[in-house]
Amino acid sequence: MKMRKWLRFGIAALIFGITLLTAPAAEEPTEQERIRLITRLTAEILSRNHYRQQPLNGAMSGQIFDEYFKTLDPGKYYFTQGDEQEFAPYRATLAARLLQGDAAFAFALYDRYRKRFTEYHRFAEERLKKPFDFTLDEELEVDRREAPRPADEQELHRLWELKLKNDVLTDRLFRRSLAEASEEKKEKPEKKDSAAETDLEAVRALWDSGSSEERILKRLRDLQNQIDQQGKLDILGLYLSALAQVYGPHSRYAPPQLDEDFEISMSLSLTGIGATLTSDDGYIKIVEIVPGGPADRSGKLHAEDRIIAVAQEHGKPVDVIDMSVSNAVKLIRGPAGSKVTLTVLPGAKGRQAAPELVTLVREKIELKDSAAQGEIREVTDSRGVKRRIGVIDLPSFYMDFEGAFRGDPDFRSCSRDVKKLLLDFRKQGVDAVVLDLRNNGGGSLPEAISLTGLFIGTGPVVQVQSSDRECQVQEDEDPSVSYSGPLVVLTNKLSASASEIFAGAIKDYQRGLVVGDSRTFGKGTVLDVMPLERLIRYSGNPPFPAGSTTYETAMFYRIAGGSVQQLGVTPDIQLPSLTEEMEIGELFSDYHLPWDSVPGLRYEKYDRQLPELLPELKRASEKRIAADPEYQKLLKNIDYFRQNKDRKKISLNEQKRYAEYLRNKEAAAAVEEESGEEPETLADRRKKWRHDAVLQEAERIAADYAALKLGDGKQK
Repeated sequence: MKMRKWLRFGIAALIFGITLLTAPAAEEPTEQERIRLITRLTAEILSRNHYRQQPLNGAMSGQIFDEYFKTLDPGKYYFTQGDEQEFAPYRATLAARLLQGDAAFAFALYDRYRKRFTEYHRFAEERLKKPFDFTLDEELEVDRREAPRPADEQELHRLWELKLKNDVLTDRLFRRSLAEASEEKKEKPEKKDSAAETDLEAVRALWDSGSSEERILKRLRDLQNQIDQQGKLDILGLYLSALAQVYGPHSRYAPPQLDEDFEISMSLSLTGIGATLTSDDGYIKIVEIVPGGPADRSGKLHAEDRIIAVAQEHGKPVDVIDMSVSNAVKLIRGPAGSKVTLTVLPGAKGRQAAPELVTLVREKIELKDSAAQGEIREVTDSRGVKRRIGVIDLPSFYMDFEGAFRGDPDFRSCSRDVKKLLLDFRKQGVDAVVLDLRNNGGGSLPEAISLTGLFIGTGPVVQVQSSDRECQVQEDEDPSVSYSGPLVVLTNKLSASASEIFAGAIKDYQRGLVVGDSRTFGKGTVLDVMPLERLIRYSGNPPFPAGSTTYETAMFYRIAGGSVQQLGVTPDIQLPSLTEEMEIGELFSDYHLPWDSVPGLRYEKYDRQLPELLPELKRASEKRIAADPEYQKLLKNIDYFRQNKDRKKISLNEQKRYAEYLRNKEAAAAVEEESGEEPETLADRRKKWRHDAVLQEAERIAADYAALKLGDGKQK
């Protein structure tokens, strides 16, 4: 494969450069020599091997400068405009310095950050000795992404004042909401759960263990210790990750001690909850739920939820607000089979959400837990004819690589499992199939190709272009077709990577309808990981733990020529949903690679009538949604979420803030009551094949599609 040949050439050039940088030595390199080598290696790898093929130059220096400021101070609470001006001489020289192994800027700016945080800590210790006036009509700008940095220290101190006031008020409101929840449990014995009540009282005891001011000062002391204890390699890791981010949102540098913690979704899949976490304005926020994991099966955790406390089984809750992600993960991890209780602020209920408790059993994720499942449902089309619709739930593009490597003829894979379901559907005479790829974050590329092959004969599925701009076509070479009837693919903004390759191919071939959110996630890049120790060893230098660099190395393109990067796959029919309202996807990542295209391929379109059928299918869908009580409940939920998501400022008046909390709580309760009680776990939902409004409408679209293709009669 020429891409690999080119990559080997790039690695060889890097090794030659390392040899020139430091001749092989018998002695272990000093810390300064390690820093210099790691810095240069990372800079060289990104500039030579990244898909952008962007050399490190003066133009990138400014971006690296800004990104490192944002890395250390994303909320713009610590650096002033004067700080930026003072460090401005670095702005034009960072690229050249990095290529020389010079990371002086990283340590100089971190020292300023440490100084500023120490000043804030002291400011808080003095200010929290006096009470705040919560009757004033003041506001805090909580979304400060577009806000300028404070002009000077006077403006900085005013911002600190408002921040502390909000922290105290938020803590006070937490206490009130926990007290309310405790009283509600006592007043509703029919829903009494002794374990949940014990957990709730433990969290309440945590918040009642000291004053709000004492809790905030404790957090600041912990954060101060964490900032002070960062070693040089930790600081270098922050800086080199800022460099990597300028190349692409999925690029990063992981220092040796963080290499294991960084891929949270992978590590948690072994002895944790099965979730990808990030830090967001001091909170531990859930980015993604791993299919089949404890969090997924509970049905109680979702993307955008924020974790504020973690308790071990029979242990006291630990406050994780303002805690680093790596430290929070250490609390969330634990022995398989043990329990962990999370105190969570549901993301769908906005910034004023009341805390909720979720207890999970840590365990290893088994392949069977995320396997495809199917069922045949009877659906009435717009003509009043009952149709048999085969529905498949596919949470990921999984494959048992170990089994395949061993030569096991029965190794598990998503395409094999889906094929069995399709063959069963054919035997039972289904009129159409719905493949649900919502929240499917991708997985195996070969499986995406194999799955596409179940619905088409031989032909191209995806194009992969490497950083040398050589494009290779990945094809389905199996002429057999497992299902040839009407097909609907259901997607949302969390359908990513392999899901987008499959959906894009189905749409380009006009093999079926794609319905769902206005676009899929938009992740059209291939990642490569380069362990730096390997390069150092090959160069003849004494090896040492040096971390790894991850970077985008290739891009996926559809057979029609367009990329799935950034813009994702647009549906043939858009359906209202909660995920549609969320800021999810590559589009919202800084420095994401832009959409572009390559020449399209020659391929045969399967359903040439599809463009003519779409207007009628859309009209029927819109008419149903307007009259469907279940969908109207969903639309109310969407409106409620929309009202809360775009707020950039919050009131610091306690009476107004509490009244707003009560309004939100009442609205959320009304939505939940109208929606009815849901099964408690994912396992229950999959057994009962929960009919959510979006999936139900996708089934009806499939029924209408079958009616237009098959006529008024049933499929034979």
